[in-house]
Amino acid sequence: MNNRNIFIISLLLIAAALRVSGILPMNFSPVAAIALFGGAMLGNRLAAFAAPLVIMLLSDLLIGLHDTMWAVYLSLVLVVGIGQLLRSRPGMLNAMVGAVAGSVLFFIITNAAVWINGGMYAPGIAGLFESYAAGLPFFRNSLMGDLFFTVALFGTYQLAKSRFPQLVRVRA
Repeated sequence: MNNRNIFIISLLLIAAALRVSGILPMNFSPVAAIALFGGAMLGNRLAAFAAPLVIMLLSDLLIGLHDTMWAVYLSLVLVVGIGQLLRSRPGMLNAMVGAVAGSVLFFIITNAAVWINGGMYAPGIAGLFESYAAGLPFFRNSLMGDLFFTVALFGTYQLAKSRFPQLVRVRA
């Protein structure tokens, strides 16, 4: 493992530690930013998908498991995929667009999962839309967390890269 990957994984672990620390506001989380940054920055595609998912699983084991974890992990896989699209141009503007896209995907998938699990909302399309409407107040903090942590992760990497040239990705 090279210095670049060690630095990137360290940033991911710091973000995960913040997630389990209990100091962040409700739904203000580094979850999607971890997946986006890992997908964009880790050179090995397997590592790009595995690192964010393993980090999330370990933090979920500390925080607690729930019935809709499958939807969270599906969302994260898709956000890693968005990160993969950023690999050739991981600049801040592209990262921000990726963060918004990831937030929207996460919202759509996880709120649909709550509806699918049943019990909270009526079956049928009306219940699905009710679950989305009920989730809107939480979406604001989620989007703000995704944007904040995306800027923090990508920005920290860009600053460190300018100071430590060994962090620059070497293209084969």
